[in-house]
Amino acid sequence: MRSAPAGLWSHFRRQAPAYALGALLLAALQTLMSVRDRLLRAGVNAALASNASATIRVVVLILVVVVSAAGIRVLSRMTIFHAGRMAEYEIRNLLLRRLLVLGVSFFRRMPTGEIMSRATNDLTQVRLLLGFGVLNVVNTLFALISALSVMIGVSGRLTLAALAPFPFLVFVTRGYGRAMFRRTRDNQAAIGELSERVQGSLAGVRVVRAFSLEESEKRAFHAASLGYLGKALALARLRGFMGPTMSAIGATGMLVVFWYGGYLVMTGHMSHGDFVAFWAALSRLTWPIMAFGFVVSMVQRGRAGYARIQHIFEADPDVVDGSRPAPAHVHGSLEVRALGFSYRNGKVLDDVSLRVDAGRSLAIVGRVGSGKSTLAALLARLLPTPRGTVFVDGHDVCDLPLSSVRRAIGYAQQDAFLFSTTVGRNVAYALDDPDTVQGVARVREAMRDAQILDEVELLPDGLDTVVGERGLQLSGGQKQRVALARALLYEPAIVLLDDPLSAVDARTEAAILQAIDQQIRQRTVVLITSRVAAAARCDRVIVLDRGRIVESGTHEQLASAGGVYSRFVEEQRLQGEIERAGDAALATEGAS
Repeated sequence: MRSAPAGLWSHFRRQAPAYALGALLLAALQTLMSVRDRLLRAGVNAALASNASATIRVVVLILVVVVSAAGIRVLSRMTIFHAGRMAEYEIRNLLLRRLLVLGVSFFRRMPTGEIMSRATNDLTQVRLLLGFGVLNVVNTLFALISALSVMIGVSGRLTLAALAPFPFLVFVTRGYGRAMFRRTRDNQAAIGELSERVQGSLAGVRVVRAFSLEESEKRAFHAASLGYLGKALALARLRGFMGPTMSAIGATGMLVVFWYGGYLVMTGHMSHGDFVAFWAALSRLTWPIMAFGFVVSMVQRGRAGYARIQHIFEADPDVVDGSRPAPAHVHGSLEVRALGFSYRNGKVLDDVSLRVDAGRSLAIVGRVGSGKSTLAALLARLLPTPRGTVFVDGHDVCDLPLSSVRRAIGYAQQDAFLFSTTVGRNVAYALDDPDTVQGVARVREAMRDAQILDEVELLPDGLDTVVGERGLQLSGGQKQRVALARALLYEPAIVLLDDPLSAVDARTEAAILQAIDQQIRQRTVVLITSRVAAAARCDRVIVLDRGRIVESGTHEQLASAGGVYSRFVEEQRLQGEIERAGDAALATEGAS
């Protein structure tokens, strides 16, 4: 928690010119207000002396001062609020950039709903602190100096009497501030938990409906809501007590002024004009005193919000850039040397070594849980690849910039993710100018290579069809081929395909195999699959079993070797015969 103010100070410092200008405007504003108070004293004394000309002159001057102060007040707020917004913009950009470099371990620890809460609710509190909070703190300081200059000039004894409650105010504020920080932090954590519950329910709404668990989700949401309600009410109670307490302390000072100031006027130790000027100056402190608790609350909420955001800033990324510059050209050779990798549960890959020359193809085959997808993520550096194990064109990928590695390796993941936009926009994700004639032509060509263009053109709006949340409007095979087209449009030297045939029908499988054939002729291809029909198209096949390479060779060599791969071939041959027999039986039954 101690690091949060230092971080906030860095953002404040970068907006220092705007804050300095705003502070100068506030100083000018309070200077004009002190001039107004002195003019009020002169005006009242002139009016009581029946000096009409002097009274009119003072009234005109007060009008000029008040109008000028109003203009400066507006400018000061615009300046400081703008600085707060710019600081928010800076923090938001830093937050997004940080989230983009953090690895899977961070997102396992912090769920999406919690991240969204910190990026919205907590950041809003920080923005209020850096805008409205700074404005009120600076304005209160200058108002205190300005008012005291008038009050002391009128009567030092009355000033001491009016400010007598202030030490108690500082003591009470300190206690409230600490409690406010703790309760605000707990409240915003509860908001994060509630956001995560809502996000999870919405993302899995089809599963909820399929299992008829709406009531269960309602109960879980109700429990999370009650948790948030308890934290919110605790915070509201504290804020409810704080406002009246501050107001009561301020009102005590006012009562003292009325009693003692009235006594001084009646005994002739103070003129009526002096009392009016003193009262006007003290009145300028009334709102800051009454709002002091609110400002303290805002400051503590902002600090608590930034402390939660700081957890994201301080998280260490799993994968970082290498120190060497990106190579001018990537030919596409890929080599793995004695690669091992472990999760918390144990070792997933053990002593994996392989090589694919530029322009050649390799199939990596294995059962579910053999380590295929982990190997794919390590090749693309989506996981922390051990140094000295993966090389592109002879360069250790850990020494290269991440952007160059991922530019060289186009990775189409098994779980194809699509953004909630059009099909064309999903394919053109990597393009800077997707709407130009050249951009559209490249999108269509990539979709043609991925064997998806004809199907997309049959959709209601063609390439402009919105795919829905996570590609909801498309089938599994269509999503995989759209993701494949997106990877191909990137024009990588190496195409890494992670099980593109999982959960697709025979027609879709044939279309994807045709797309793979075309890619094998154009660039280096690493195909991770459990289907021997796809592996047979590659120049070489390796078989993973429990994280180790147990077989390596061509499809023909392994199919006749009597090992793991040959069993895959036989199993899938029998499975295909059973499926064809079932289809034939259904066709015969339908004909009869």
